[in-house]
Amino acid sequence: MTNKTFLTLHGSIYFVFALALFFVPSMMWPMYGVEINDQYAYFLSQHTSIFLGGIAAVSLMLKDIEAGITAKKLLTALLISNMLGVIITVYAGVTGIFVGFGWSDPAFFTFLSVLTYLQLKKQ
Repeated sequence: MTNKTFLTLHGSIYFVFALALFFVPSMMWPMYGVEINDQYAYFLSQHTSIFLGGIAAVSLMLKDIEAGITAKKLLTALLISNMLGVIITVYAGVTGIFVGFGWSDPAFFTFLSVLTYLQLKKQ
């Protein structure tokens, strides 16, 4: 796929999750087995949306990037970010923090890591 298509897809996925974790964390987190039981947990979810929104913004703002050194660095950074997502969410699943739908998160981050790696190889 082209960088434009990949970065639009990548950014859009992150944007949707940023909005969901900002506006409806008390609906989202219980699907993963995590309680939002006070204002601090609610705020931490909203705080997390800063980073998801930031990744979305970077992806969407740079969707027209041409293949080259800068594109490789961008895709490498996104790959590292997605791989950290794999590690952290697998940990949450293994330790019992994430249950039920929570196992979709490692699958999601693994899928994005694979897509990002394949896109990086094309550069």
